[in-house]
Amino acid sequence: VQLQAYGGGLVQPGGSLRLSCAASGSIVGINNMAWYRQAPGKQREWVAHITWSGSTNYADSVKGRFTISRDDASNTVYLQMNSLKPEDTAVYYCNADIHPRGLGTRNYWGLGTLVTVSS
Repeated sequence: VQLQAYGGGLVQPGGSLRLSCAASGSIVGINNMAWYRQAPGKQREWVAHITWSGSTNYADSVKGRFTISRDDASNTVYLQMNSLKPEDTAVYYCNADIHPRGLGTRNYWGLGTLVTVSS
Protein backbone atom coordinates (compact mmCIF):
# COMPACT_ATOMS: atom_id res chain seq x y z
CA VAL A 1 0.00 0.00 0.00
CA GLN A 2 1.26 3.45 -0.91
CA LEU A 3 0.01 7.00 -0.52
CA GLN A 4 1.02 9.51 -3.19
CA ALA A 5 0.33 13.21 -2.73
CA TYR A 6 0.50 15.72 -5.57
CA GLY A 7 -0.75 19.13 -6.58
CA GLY A 8 1.68 21.38 -4.74
CA GLY A 9 3.39 24.35 -6.31
CA LEU A 10 4.00 28.07 -6.18
CA VAL A 11 0.98 30.33 -5.73
CA GLN A 12 0.53 34.02 -4.95
CA PRO A 13 -1.06 35.15 -1.69
CA GLY A 14 -4.83 34.98 -1.99
CA GLY A 15 -4.63 32.22 -4.56
CA SER A 16 -5.87 28.63 -4.50
CA LEU A 17 -4.46 25.14 -4.87
CA ARG A 18 -5.99 21.69 -4.73
CA LEU A 19 -3.94 18.86 -3.29
CA SER A 20 -4.74 15.22 -3.99
CA CYS A 21 -3.54 12.05 -2.32
CA ALA A 22 -4.31 8.62 -3.74
CA ALA A 23 -3.87 5.30 -1.99
CA SER A 24 -2.83 2.38 -4.15
CA GLY A 25 -2.40 -1.33 -3.57
CA SER A 26 -4.62 -4.13 -2.39
CA ILE A 27 -7.01 -2.21 -0.15
CA VAL A 28 -10.12 -3.45 1.61
CA GLY A 29 -11.10 -0.06 3.01
CA ILE A 30 -9.92 3.28 4.37
CA ASN A 31 -11.06 4.82 7.62
CA ASN A 32 -9.84 8.27 8.69
CA MET A 33 -7.88 10.36 6.19
CA ALA A 34 -5.99 13.53 7.07
CA TRP A 35 -3.61 16.23 5.93
CA TYR A 36 -0.64 17.50 7.91
CA ARG A 37 1.97 20.09 7.06
CA GLN A 38 5.48 21.00 8.10
CA ALA A 39 6.81 24.50 7.60
CA PRO A 40 10.56 25.16 7.44
CA GLY A 41 12.07 24.96 10.90
CA LYS A 42 8.80 23.90 12.52
CA GLN A 43 7.24 20.67 13.70
CA ARG A 44 4.68 18.82 11.63
CA GLU A 45 1.15 19.96 12.45
CA TRP A 46 -2.30 18.58 11.79
CA VAL A 47 -4.36 20.51 9.22
CA ALA A 48 -7.61 18.62 8.67
CA HIS A 49 -9.16 15.18 8.77
CA ILE A 50 -12.19 13.39 7.39
CA THR A 51 -13.76 10.25 8.79
CA TRP A 52 -15.07 7.27 6.85
CA SER A 53 -18.57 8.76 7.16
CA GLY A 54 -17.51 12.16 5.84
CA SER A 55 -17.31 14.13 9.07
CA THR A 56 -14.61 16.79 8.92
CA ASN A 57 -12.54 18.86 11.31
CA TYR A 58 -9.99 21.61 10.75
CA ALA A 59 -7.17 23.38 12.52
CA ASP A 60 -8.18 26.90 13.53
CA SER A 61 -5.50 28.36 11.27
CA VAL A 62 -7.18 26.99 8.12
CA LYS A 63 -10.85 26.88 9.11
CA GLY A 64 -13.01 28.63 6.54
CA ARG A 65 -10.25 28.59 3.91
CA PHE A 66 -9.45 24.89 3.42
CA THR A 67 -11.85 22.06 2.58
CA ILE A 68 -11.04 18.36 2.91
CA SER A 69 -13.00 15.79 0.93
CA ARG A 70 -12.67 12.19 -0.19
CA ASP A 71 -13.61 9.91 -3.05
CA ASP A 72 -13.81 6.34 -1.82
CA ALA A 73 -14.20 4.95 -5.33
CA SER A 74 -10.66 6.07 -6.12
CA ASN A 75 -9.23 5.92 -2.57
CA THR A 76 -8.35 9.60 -2.82
CA VAL A 77 -8.42 12.47 -0.34
CA TYR A 78 -8.37 16.09 -1.45
CA LEU A 79 -7.49 19.40 0.18
CA GLN A 80 -8.91 22.49 -1.48
CA MET A 81 -6.93 25.49 -0.26
CA ASN A 82 -8.31 28.98 -0.86
CA SER A 83 -7.21 32.44 0.26
CA LEU A 84 -3.69 31.15 0.73
CA LYS A 85 -1.31 33.06 2.96
CA PRO A 86 2.50 33.06 3.10
CA GLU A 87 2.26 31.24 6.44
CA ASP A 88 0.61 28.31 4.64
CA THR A 89 3.95 27.60 2.99
CA ALA A 90 4.94 24.07 3.97
CA VAL A 91 5.38 20.51 2.84
CA TYR A 92 1.93 18.92 2.98
CA TYR A 93 1.56 15.23 3.89
CA CYS A 94 -1.43 12.96 3.68
CA ASN A 95 -2.16 10.32 6.28
CA ALA A 96 -4.68 7.51 6.33
CA ASP A 97 -5.83 4.50 8.32
CA ILE A 98 -5.89 1.80 5.67
CA HIS A 99 -7.05 -1.81 5.84
CA PRO A 100 -4.87 -3.74 3.40
CA ARG A 101 -6.15 -7.06 2.12
CA GLY A 102 -5.01 -9.86 4.43
CA LEU A 103 -3.73 -7.51 7.13
CA GLY A 104 -5.08 -5.39 9.96
CA THR A 105 -5.71 -1.67 9.67
CA ARG A 106 -2.51 0.36 9.71
CA ASN A 107 -1.59 4.03 9.60
CA TYR A 108 0.21 5.21 6.49
CA TRP A 109 1.99 8.42 5.52
CA GLY A 110 2.43 9.70 2.01
CA LEU A 111 5.43 11.54 0.67
CA GLY A 112 4.92 15.25 0.94
CA THR A 113 4.15 17.84 -1.67
CA LEU A 114 5.56 21.36 -1.35
CA VAL A 115 3.25 24.37 -1.29
CA THR A 116 4.89 27.78 -1.53
CA VAL A 117 2.82 30.93 -1.11
CA SER A 118 4.78 33.94 -2.26
CA SER A 119 4.52 36.98 -4.48
